[in-house]
Formats: sequence, structure tokens, C-alpha cells
Amino acid sequence: MADCIRVPLLLIFMCSLPLFHPSRADNNGLAKARPNAANPQNQPGGAGQAAMNVGAAERNLGAGASAQRKRSAGWKLSDEAVCRDDLTRLCSKESWNNNLELLVCLQDKKEDTEIAPDCNHLLWNYKYNLTTDPKLESVAVEVCRSTISEIKECAAEELGKGYLVSCLVDHRSNISDYQCNQYITKMATIVFSDYRLLCGFMDKCREDIDALRCGSISTGEKDIHSQGEVIACLEKGLVREAEEQPGAHPIKDECKKSIMRVAELSSDDFHLDRYLYFACREDRERFCANTLAGEGRVYKCLFNHKFEEAMSERCREALTTRQKLIAQDYKVSYSLAKACKSDLRKYRCSMDSGMPRAREARLSYLLLCLESAVHRGRVVSGECQGEMMDYRRMLMEDFSLSPEIVLHCRSEIEGHCSGLHRKGRTLHCLMRVGRGDMGAIDTNCQRALQNLIQEADPGADYRIDRALNEACESVIQTACKHIRNGDPMILSCLMEHLYTDKMVEDCEHRLLELQYFIARDWKLDPILFKKCQGDAARLCHTQGWNETSEMMPPGAIFSCLYRHAYRSVEQGRRFHDGNTETGSITWTLSRDCKVEVHRILHQRALDVKLDPELQRRCMTDLGKWCSEKTEAGQELECLQDHLEDLVSDCRNVVGNLTELESEDIQIEALLMRACEPVIQAYCHEVADNQIDSGDLMECLAQNKHQKEMNDKCSVGVTHFQLIQIKDFRFSYKFKTACKEDVLKLCPNIKKKVDVVICLSTTVRNDTLQDAKEQRVSVKCRKQLRVEEVEMSEDIRLEPELYESCKQDISHLCQNVAFGNAQVIECLKENKRQLTQRCHQKIFKLQEVEMVDPELDYQLMRVCKHMIRRFCTESEGKNVLQCLKQNKNSEMMDPKCKQMITKRQITQNTDYRLNPVLRKACKADIPKFCQPILNKATADSELEGQVIACLKLKYADQRLSSDCEDQIRVILQESALDYRLDPQLQIYCTQEISRLCPEEAAAQEQTGQVEECLKLNLLKIKKEDCKKEVLNMLKESKADIFVDPVLHTACALDIKHHCAAIPPGRGRQMSCLMETLQDKRVRLQPECKKRLQDRIDMWSFAAKVAPAEGFSDLAMQVMTSPSKNYILTMIGASVALLFLMGLLCGRITKRVTQELKDR
Repeated sequence: MADCIRVPLLLIFMCSLPLFHPSRADNNGLAKARPNAANPQNQPGGAGQAAMNVGAAERNLGAGASAQRKRSAGWKLSDEAVCRDDLTRLCSKESWNNNLELLVCLQDKKEDTEIAPDCNHLLWNYKYNLTTDPKLESVAVEVCRSTISEIKECAAEELGKGYLVSCLVDHRSNISDYQCNQYITKMATIVFSDYRLLCGFMDKCREDIDALRCGSISTGEKDIHSQGEVIACLEKGLVREAEEQPGAHPIKDECKKSIMRVAELSSDDFHLDRYLYFACREDRERFCANTLAGEGRVYKCLFNHKFEEAMSERCREALTTRQKLIAQDYKVSYSLAKACKSDLRKYRCSMDSGMPRAREARLSYLLLCLESAVHRGRVVSGECQGEMMDYRRMLMEDFSLSPEIVLHCRSEIEGHCSGLHRKGRTLHCLMRVGRGDMGAIDTNCQRALQNLIQEADPGADYRIDRALNEACESVIQTACKHIRNGDPMILSCLMEHLYTDKMVEDCEHRLLELQYFIARDWKLDPILFKKCQGDAARLCHTQGWNETSEMMPPGAIFSCLYRHAYRSVEQGRRFHDGNTETGSITWTLSRDCKVEVHRILHQRALDVKLDPELQRRCMTDLGKWCSEKTEAGQELECLQDHLEDLVSDCRNVVGNLTELESEDIQIEALLMRACEPVIQAYCHEVADNQIDSGDLMECLAQNKHQKEMNDKCSVGVTHFQLIQIKDFRFSYKFKTACKEDVLKLCPNIKKKVDVVICLSTTVRNDTLQDAKEQRVSVKCRKQLRVEEVEMSEDIRLEPELYESCKQDISHLCQNVAFGNAQVIECLKENKRQLTQRCHQKIFKLQEVEMVDPELDYQLMRVCKHMIRRFCTESEGKNVLQCLKQNKNSEMMDPKCKQMITKRQITQNTDYRLNPVLRKACKADIPKFCQPILNKATADSELEGQVIACLKLKYADQRLSSDCEDQIRVILQESALDYRLDPQLQIYCTQEISRLCPEEAAAQEQTGQVEECLKLNLLKIKKEDCKKEVLNMLKESKADIFVDPVLHTACALDIKHHCAAIPPGRGRQMSCLMETLQDKRVRLQPECKKRLQDRIDMWSFAAKVAPAEGFSDLAMQVMTSPSKNYILTMIGASVALLFLMGLLCGRITKRVTQELKDR
């Protein structure tokens, strides 16, 4: 039996040589060819069947004669009279000269009665002697001479021991010589016509054959060819035992190995499986007529047509038995074993010493091992992957190929899924039971289904699931035609079109049934596994693709990934790590993985059963709050509406899923349908993106007031915005852009509005304090603007502001509609009438808007086109500054100009609302205006007091150059429009109404109101107002630009007489005064008149408001038109006093030295 070891793959016919003596050339009979023929019972493998029966003497003689003829080299099977009729009837004349071809022809006939008994007996003797004749080796040497020299292993074999043919069979796949290949193939065909010619088979399986009643050991009258049924019977018994069917006979291990070995050796050519060959011969002609025999091609062809209606039941049964054997040992499939041989060795799929060989050889183990390599990015040959796909499809088509399914799901199959055996329908029926749609399912059955889905891995290629493929073919052709056929993204595409017009009902059911199980093991989504395997190993301590851990079962991995997807945002309030920064770096997912997590959550939101956590934790709340929401996809929306009412576990899950909605609002199917016109008009580009990342909702919010927006869409968008304010995580783009900033600057803050205020305050402070580096990142600042603009659009989106101003809204803005920032603008315009609490909130809001005007919703909306015209090159924070500079342009839109004026009025009420001024006067304000700051509080406005203080110091020429430039701009602007001077507004409103009504009523303010007040200075009754007018006069002395009426009147004179004088510090005004006194120069009449009026006003101002100290006196002298005269007189007086001192000192009595020394 040692020779059996030398043939590991296909053919072991040479193993008979040690058991039987070879026939010699001088032998003259069959008895000499077999010395033990007289005792046929001693022959292994039932060889005694070749002995003569007492009742068949003639046949024995004929057989002996035939044996004599076989000795000669020229003996032909066609010369035998006992087979002449059968050969003439069954085989073509061309094959008569080739004994092997005739043998194949005769033994491949389906019906046993077709061949005469004497011919049958002759064939047996010929086959037996052929397999025990050492001449076979010499023939092999002759036929395969070139091949032997090419195969080193065979060339090294010693001749005369029968090893050479074994070696050639072992390397048959490498034989390129046609004649040699055909010779070895035909020899294999001969041997497999009878199990008794296989080495040791009879010794190992005798008891099991008897126990299973698989047939008689001795042939008797039974034809040799029917012995293929014995092996088929044993194979069925092996399958029944594996499925633990009732009454199954336990086959001995040695016989099991022999059965699997026979199946393995016959895997190359279906002719070698005699039972299957006869059972499927007609089906082969029907379905696989053009398929060449060899290398398992016919098997695969028949497997692919197994469930065709025209397939015979006997053939289908034989194919199923062979498939079940393949499921137990992958080597039974020649094509799979050959294609994957190198890959199995490369990835050590057959070297697990701790695993029983029977389990290691199972098809499921091979598939899991190689699929693991593929999913880990390793290279598996395309040929092997093709074979794997065929057998994965096979497992999905026929549940009976999985013994665990047959064993553990019997009751479910009998109760719900009987009669649905073909094309994967039973398996999908079991999946439907597993979803809970048809009652409870046994835990072991559920586990068996989950294991089968992993083995078949249909998530990697939907075509593996034939039931799904057929049900969804039309949907794929229409909705997913842009995706490559077989791509894993096809399943995602189908999920995206769930509950749409393109989806068909049958596809919907098959898809949800499969996705239910894929959703419970993250590895079954190949894209998710590919992108997240590194993160899962690092964060969730996962094992390999085909390995599981009790510490982290497959269903818990996705939950772990989901938690870590938001861990950096949650670090301070849900994951209490000591080191926040370290946690945000170490415990977050990669970008690619996070995208895939979002995709899966997007799909799961369509059906609560696709989310294990949601289904488990929210069933009570679904029944309590959402029992009337029967349409698919509405459950999540209902739970969001009742977020604060949910139990803690459910609230956390719903909150997490709402984060996904913020990234991709297309989950809201009803909202998408309502907003279709707006999306097509303004948001079609972002709507087409596979990964939305929150862009679509942002686009809808920005276009909420377009004419295409209908009420349903507007209400839906506002509703989602109201959900977002409950938690800043619900705003995906904001959360993504600012998560690190929130952890660093605003820990433990949950509500979105609070986070926005926290971050915006930080940005504002850094900007105003001219910090070297902004604490809030660039990407966060950019998104912060968007969020604040959206919040400013509707006061209800800022809960604290809304609650603080509810009373004021009802009192002052009751007829103003929400949205479009109209209510907020109304409150700003009535700021002086607001309650203290509301006033403080509005001031804080304005402070943020002035730091970054892009956050001013009304300004950006009204001046949108002017910004494009004048300020395209300006930074966002400089937009208002740019608009102010172009305010008086002829091309400026009147509505925008009016809005700019409103913002200027607001800025001048408090220096904190003017970031440019605040920065320029950072040192001057505390130096000159500290008493005002000491009296002020953080939440109260200064009503222009600080700016008024700086104006006076500007008139005294005591400000720094940067601050002086900014105050000059403010003075120039307020000189043209009295409304820009808050102090003047406060103290002179009544006087303006009384003295200057016509000027105040003018639409265009050009400084006429200020000029009116100056001319009527003596008529002003209120002292505070008079003081403000006197301050105006004082300021105008410092710079002629501050007096627009005078500057306009004297523009030509300044150009002619003072062109070389730089503006500022009263220099041009002094130039004009000197020119006025110079009688040689004539000024323009209007300039002269206005200038004389100013001199009279300044004289009156000096009397009414004398200098309050030496510094003021010195400043008045320096700014006086008679400065030179005054300085000359002062100098003369000092000189006179000096001379008088000298003279008076000589006249006084001298004191003698003696008196001094006393």
C-alpha cells in the first residue's frame, strides 16, 4: 500500500502492482497472469469477480483466450468476437484501432443492458490487467518522452517500479504534449469506472457499504458499471451524517477519507464520477455540449444550470451531492483547488496546526481565509477570485449545501419556507424570518444564517445573491447603470433608491432581507471594512476578517466605530478623558472611515430594522410616540421630534443618527420631494454629490426665501434648523470644522447657539486685541460665519435671544414676519426702547456682526450686488469698510446706501462696535477716556461717549496718528449726516425738530443740519445740545474736512492758495485764515463769507466755553488764526520782564561779604 502515497491527486491505478504479480510474455493463460485466481476471495478490491463462474464456462474460456491474445503487442479489442456486435452498434469505425478509445466508448453507455455480458467480462479483464501491467510504464516512456524530460520530478523517478506514471498523473496539469495528456486522461477514465480498482477503497469501506446497504461486494450477475452507484451511496451517507439527519450512519474516518479522496481524484473530469456521469449525460448534452471535458469545466457548467427547469431531477440530485462534498472539502473541486493552490499556500490557509484537518479543508474555511486576504488588500490571483465567486454564488443559491442551515433551521424551513428550494428563495425566506417579519427565529438558525452570509460575502458582489440579482435587475439597469457591474457600491446605490419610484417591490424585499444581516456584521460591507479596518484594529481591538472575539463581537464593531467617529467632539461631556488634546488625536477615526460610517448610517436610517442599536433601544419609544408613523422612513423623524422625551439610551442613538442627517439631508425623503424646485434651481450641484457633507441643507437654508421655495419646503428646512440648535453636533459642517476648537475653547457646552457664541466671542476678542495668532482655526471661523448668518436669519434659531426679546417682539415688532432677519432688524431699529435684557442680547449680536460683517444677514442680503460691484477684492471682515468708502458713489444702490448708514449709526454708538477704531485707538482710549470706561458695564452701550471723548482730543491734536486717522473719518462722515453722531442725536433731537425741520427732512444728508445748528447756536436752549454744537465748532478748527459746508465753499481757494499745505492738525484752516487777513489776496465770495461766519462762531465759542486748563489754553492759542501775533506778544512780554529784572537787580541795595559770612 506504500504506492498509494505516491499519487496524491488523481489516479492511483498503479497501486495494484504490489498486490498482483505482473503478467509475463511467456504466460499462456489468465491463471498465470494472476497466480491467486483459484482463490478469488483473497484478491483485494473484489478482484475475484474476474474468476470463472461454474455456470459460465464458455465465458471463462473466451476470457482465457482473450487473455492469450492480449499478450501480443498487436492485439486489438475490435478483434474479439464477444464485443464485435456492441462495437459495431455503439462505436465509430475510426476508433476501432485504438483499444483505449473503444474502452471509453463502451463503458460510457448509460444503460447496462446495452453491452453483452461476455463483452462486459472481457472489458473487466482487460482493464484490470492493464492497470497491473508494468508495460504501461514503457508505453508512458514512449508516449511522454518529451514531457518526462521537461518535468524534473518525473525524470528523476526510477523506472520499473511503477512510479513514473504516478508522477505524470500528479503533474498532468503541466503536460503540454497533446498525446501524452490524452493518454494519461484516458487511463484515469478506465480506473474510475469501478471503485474496486482504486487503491485500498474496498478494505476501508467494506463495513460502511454493508451498513448503508450501498450494494454487494461481489458483482455476481450485476454489471461492473453499476458500481459507481456504490460510491454515490456512500457520498450521500457522508452528507446525511454531516447534516445530522435522523438515523444517519456514522461512517468510519478511514472510509470518509477514502470517499473524499475518490471525489477529489474524480474532480478533474466528470466522466470519472460514474454515477454523476450517467445521471447527467443527457443534461450535459442539453446545457454543456460545447464545454470541453477536463479541469472540472463540465462540473461548473452543470452547477450553473442546476436550477434550470429542463434539468433532470436525478442530475440535480447528483450535482447537489457533489456540491455538498465540495463544501466539506474544497479539493473535491479541481478548478478551485488548482486556481487557489498558490494563494492557499501563500496566505497559510492550510497550515493551522491547531485546527482539525476536516475543518481546515472545508470550503467555508477556504473562502473565509482567502476573502480575508482580499479584504485586507492582499493580492489573490484573478483566477482564484473567479473560482471563489462561483462557489460563493453556489452557497447562496442552495441553502442545503450548508449543513448548519439544514440542521438548525429545520423548523423555520418547514413552518415558513417549504417549497422555495431553488435559486436562493429558501435562504431569503429564512432571512425574512430572521428580520422578524414572519415570527421569531431560533438563535442557532440566526447564527447559521449570519455565518453563511459571511462565507458567501454577497456584499462584495451583489451577483453572488441570485435572488437579489434577478429581483433588482431592472432597478440596477435604470438607477445604478453608472456603476461598474459587480461593484460593491451597487448595493449602496440600491439602498439610496429605496422607497423611490425607481424601486420595485420584489427588489425592496430582497434588499432589506440581505441588508438586515450585513448591518449586523461590519465586515460584510467590503468598502466599510477596507476603509475602517485600521481604525477598527486600533480603536475596537478587532481580529482578522474571518476571526471573531468574545470581547468585541462583530455586531459591536460598527457601534464602536460610530462612537469614535464623534469622540473628539464629545470628549469633554460624554467620554471623560483626562487629556482632551491627546484624546482628540488618538481616538478619532480617519477621514475615509468616517465617510463610510456616514454612508452606512445613511442607509440604516431608512429602516429601523437595519440599525441593531436603534431597533433594540427605541422599540418602547417607537410604540409610545410613533405608533401612527407607519410609512417607511418616518420613524426616525418622529423620534427626532420627541428627542427630549425619549429614554436616555434611545435619545443617544437618535442623537447620533441626527448627526448623519446634518451631513446628508437627503435622508429626509419627504423634505426632498417638497424642496425639489429649489434644489433644481439652486442646489442641483451639491444634490448630485454622493457624499453631501451638509452642503445641501446649507444651500436650502441660504435659498429659503427664493421665489421657488414653497411653504412645505420652507417649514421643513426651518424645522430641521430648529432641531439643529438642540445640539451643535446636529450641524455636521459646523461640527466637522470646529470640533477641535470646541474641545479646546468651549468644553462642556452642548447647545449649538452657546457654542457659536463662545467661538465668535473668542474670534472677536482676538481680532480686537490684534492677537498674533487666532485661537479659532481658519476652517472653523469660516463655518462659524455661515452658522451665525443662518442663526441671524430667524430669531427663533437663537433661543436665548428669542426668549430674552419675546416681550419686545410682541410690543414693537408684532406685525413683522419671522425669517429673513426682519424681526432682528426691527429690534435693532428700536434698540433704545428695548428692555434691558433684550438690549444686552442685541448689543452682543451687533458686536459679533461688526467684527465680521459677513454675519450681518440683512447687510449681506440688501447689499449683495453692491458688494460684488465694489468689494470683490476685499476680505470678509472689511466688507462694511469697503461699502462705507463707496457709499457716496453714483452707482451705489439707494437701499444699500440706507443700510450702510444704519450700520454707521450703530458703529458710532459704541467704539466696541467699530473694530477698526478699537484697534487704532487701543492706547488712546484708556489714556484719555478712562473715566468713561470706569462708569460703563460690559453689557451696556456707551452711547458714543468714548468716540466723543476722542473727538475732543482730536481737536486738541493729542491723539496718535492711527487713532487720529480713524477719528478724522468719523468726523467727516458725521459732519455730513448728523445721525452718525449719537451724542448730537441724544441731546439735540428736539432742537433739530424746532430749528432745522426742513434740513432734517431732506432725503440726502449733506451736513445741512449741522450747519443749521451752528448758525442758530444762540437760539439753542438746551445746554447739552449747545455744548455739542460748540464741540463741533472746535473740531472743525482742527481740520477743514470736518466742516463739509466750509470745505465745499473754499475748495478752489484751498487748491490755489494752500495746495502745498498737508491736511490735518488745522494747517489748511490756518492757511485760509492767513489768506483772509492778507489784503493782497482775494478769496471766493462764498468762501470768504463762510470763513468769516466761522471766525465769529469760534469767537462766540471761546466766550461761551473758555479754556478749562492750561493745556486747553495752549491748544486754543496754537489753533488760533492769530497764533503768530499772540506768540509775538507773549515773547515780547517775557523779554520785557527779563530786562526789568536786570535793571531792578542793580538798583537794589548790595549786601557786603562780611554780612554774608556771618
